[in-house]
Amino acid sequence: MKVSSRGEYGLRALYDLAEHYNEGTIPSSDIATRQHIPQNYLNQLLIVLRRSGLIESERGRNGGHRLARPPHKITLSEAVRALDGTTAPVECIEDVASCDDHCAYCNVWREVQSATDNVLDKKTLADVTHTRHIKRSK
Repeated sequence: MKVSSRGEYGLRALYDLAEHYNEGTIPSSDIATRQHIPQNYLNQLLIVLRRSGLIESERGRNGGHRLARPPHKITLSEAVRALDGTTAPVECIEDVASCDDHCAYCNVWREVQSATDNVLDKKTLADVTHTRHIKRSK
């Protein structure tokens, strides 16, 4: 599985919102600055994350963004699928019509996707923030 720049930046934004979960709404400019994400690109990603139900947004002077659920209730698989659509390592796994009947690796690619999904299904945003805090304190 290769995470796109959209996926990478979107995961960074979710990480930032998880880090600041109990602080109310977070302005996108703060996220962009802390995570080194171009503001215009971040705004596009925040729309995708809002439409997927992972974040909530408020407009206005005290507006900003926050996770729609606590960090321990948002899996990385939800985030990756919202941002990149799939964890398939090759296109034919998702689109059976494009799969070549003679593909020797079809079953291998399905196993790779399954293994990836198993890891991402078990990890949450809280796991990522917790792991990062441990690494920082060492």
